[in-house]
Amino acid sequence: MSELSSISRKEQIVEEAANLFRLKGYASATMRDLAAELGIEAASIYHHYKSKEELLEKICFDMADKFITNAKEVNDIYFNAEEKLRLSIKLHVELITENQNQSAVFLSEWRSLSEPKLSLFKQLRQQYENQFMIILKDGEKEDIFDHTDIKFAVLSILSTINFVNEWYKVDGKMNPAEIAEKLSNFILGGLRKKATLNR
Repeated sequence: MSELSSISRKEQIVEEAANLFRLKGYASATMRDLAAELGIEAASIYHHYKSKEELLEKICFDMADKFITNAKEVNDIYFNAEEKLRLSIKLHVELITENQNQSAVFLSEWRSLSEPKLSLFKQLRQQYENQFMIILKDGEKEDIFDHTDIKFAVLSILSTINFVNEWYKVDGKMNPAEIAEKLSNFILGGLRKKATLNR
C-alpha cells in the first residue's frame, strides 16, 4: 500500500471502519479485523484512533453534524413549508446514498456509544427532529398541512426516508433525486390539507 498523508490515512481508516461495522456489526468487529482489511498493523490504527469506540464516535457525530447543518440551512431559506420539506427530504436522501456505510452505522450502531457521548448523540438526534417539527408546524400555520400529531409525523417521515439505506443500490432503478421525489410526493400526500391536494 502506498504511503498516504496523515489526513488521507485517517479518512481511509474511518471509511473502512464504517464498512466493517456495517457488515459485521459494531459489537462483533475488532481493531484486528480493521487492520486486516486495511492491510496494515493494528498499531498503525492506534496512532490515529485510540479505540474502536472513538471510531464509532467519529462516524456517528460527523454524520449528525452533516444532517443538522443541512436541516438548519433549509429552515433559514425563505420557502414555504412544502418546499422546505421537499428539500429536507432530498438532502437527507443524498446524504444517505452518498455515505451508505457511515449512514448505516449512524442509524443502527449509535446505541453502542458510551456515556456521556450517548446522551450527547441523543440530543443531536432531537435537534434534527426539531428542525422537521418546525417545518410541519409552519405548514399548519400556512394552512398547507392538516393538523396532526407532529411528533408522530416526524418520526414516521424519518423512518421512511432512513429505510432508503436498507435497499438503495448505486446501480438500481432509481437515482437519489428520483427516490427523494417519490418519497416527497408520498409523504406530502398524507400531510396536505385535503383542499390543497388538487392545487
